[in-house]
Amino acid sequence: MDPSDPAISYEASFRDAVQEAYLKLGIASRPIMERPRSGQADLCLVTFAVSGETGLEPGKIAEEVKELIGSDPRWTLEACGGYLNCTFDPVRFVKETGDHLWKRRKDPGQGSPTGKKVIIEHTSANPNGPFHVGRARNPIIGDTLVRLLRLYGHEVESQYWVNDMGKQVMILAWGIKNIPPGELGEPGREKADHHMVRYYQAANERMESDTDVQEEINELLRNYEDAVGDQDLGRIISGKGRPVITASDVREAVREVLSGMVVSLDRLGVHLDTFVYESQVVEDRSLQDVIEGLRKSPLCREEDGASFLDLSEKMKGGDDDKYKRRFVFTRSDGSALYTTRDLAYHSWKLSRCDRAINVLGEDHRYQSQMLSLALSELGSTGVPEVVFYAFVSLPGGKMSTRRNRVVFLDDLLDEAVERAREEVEKRRDDLTTGELSSISEAVGIGALRFNVIKVQPEKRMVFRWEEALNFEGASAPFVQYSHARACSIIKKHGVEFDGTPDWSLLVEPSEISLLRTLGRFPQVIEEAASKRKMHLVPLYLVELASSFNDFYRDCPVLAESNEDRRDTRLALVVLSRSILKKGLGALGITAPEQM
Repeated sequence: MDPSDPAISYEASFRDAVQEAYLKLGIASRPIMERPRSGQADLCLVTFAVSGETGLEPGKIAEEVKELIGSDPRWTLEACGGYLNCTFDPVRFVKETGDHLWKRRKDPGQGSPTGKKVIIEHTSANPNGPFHVGRARNPIIGDTLVRLLRLYGHEVESQYWVNDMGKQVMILAWGIKNIPPGELGEPGREKADHHMVRYYQAANERMESDTDVQEEINELLRNYEDAVGDQDLGRIISGKGRPVITASDVREAVREVLSGMVVSLDRLGVHLDTFVYESQVVEDRSLQDVIEGLRKSPLCREEDGASFLDLSEKMKGGDDDKYKRRFVFTRSDGSALYTTRDLAYHSWKLSRCDRAINVLGEDHRYQSQMLSLALSELGSTGVPEVVFYAFVSLPGGKMSTRRNRVVFLDDLLDEAVERAREEVEKRRDDLTTGELSSISEAVGIGALRFNVIKVQPEKRMVFRWEEALNFEGASAPFVQYSHARACSIIKKHGVEFDGTPDWSLLVEPSEISLLRTLGRFPQVIEEAASKRKMHLVPLYLVELASSFNDFYRDCPVLAESNEDRRDTRLALVVLSRSILKKGLGALGITAPEQM
């Protein structure tokens, strides 16, 4: 945090003063603070929870704390029952806040470099077909977290863990070689992942009804791992009497599907730095090092030739079934499991960063706990932090890539843009075709991302268009429209104000409230990033957009006759435009200059 930021320094000073007063009253607990709604106070101390430590009534505690803090030119205090309201001096705080924001208007909210490297793994969907809506929350949460932590000041690398050794990939590779294209239906769209998923779905149906196909795919799985381990990608790994499949064919199938998936991510505004292939840990022999390390653990056991860690005494919660408390790392034939390769990947990843964060669906809690315990058995001093999310759904039933009962992410993106186009056309009939397309894309994709992030990850959500594309509600279009309005004011003025504002000229409640709201942006970013509370950013942006709209309604800018006051109000518009754009950017959302 920037100690020169008035919003931060004032709050820190008040907290320190309250803590000192608490100590004098014999209260050991940390002060509980709330941020009241705009216009009521800047901070509020809540005393009800500490009443038992002193034997005093909450209202008496508030009065005593006020008395002990005494007078301070930076604020006024008012005890109201069990609350102590702190209101920062309007003249002093507004001037200091305005000056601070104006100096940093080119890059608001950007923290100083922390010197810490963070690796965030997100998305990591199996490369056997297009993304479906049920998992759409993962890349949006992951990418937003990447952006926020970079804004906070960390060096951040985003990674996609590509499962190129799993059974789903072998089903895909078998289908490509064994099922004639003429037996497949038409692809949903001209895109690599949509073309390839047809082979996966058809092969999966064959496998479920034909035991010979099941065995061939299992053989592919075993032979591919051997070929990768020997670094012989040209080796034939298919069963007898069938079309030839080499290890390179499997790799190529993965890359082909992944190329289409990346196109979807690009459209969603999600960009990954590194794709780490599961086969890497087999090729570089780190998988074998992990297996040998696990065998040395006192928790290592063997049964029917399979090796596992017995975690029954260490697991918390979950299923009591002993088999579900086993971290199996080799099968009876000696081959490794996905979980073993995942463990090797995490060992490698943790050695390259100060902190690792994984974004995972809520159905991975148990596996994540087992992974952390296995890392400890390997002597790892760190474990990944995990952001779990509940699945997003559309009104309807469950979705399955395997059974072809699915709503693909690409379909959702198309619908988002089309619905946005309809809304924009209702409001503008003067746009060119290019302008309409550009704005519709920004509004539609922005609506999707915003609506996902404004809900805390652990809460289930049903995506509803009427909420996401509400131009007058808690939505991306509402915030984007405010940004466009700020751009319009500056454009009409002709020259962007770049002088020195006189903040003392701000006397209207709505302009003072706007400046105070703008001043909270760095704190919001800090809390959202450090505490993984990403939903705070969209909540703040809606509040800021509302505050800007109140200012626009109450305070003429270009029509103001007093030149100095007009310039200061123009400065408020410039700050609003800058912070609205930065905040939307932190969510991966475009800020259009017109709507």
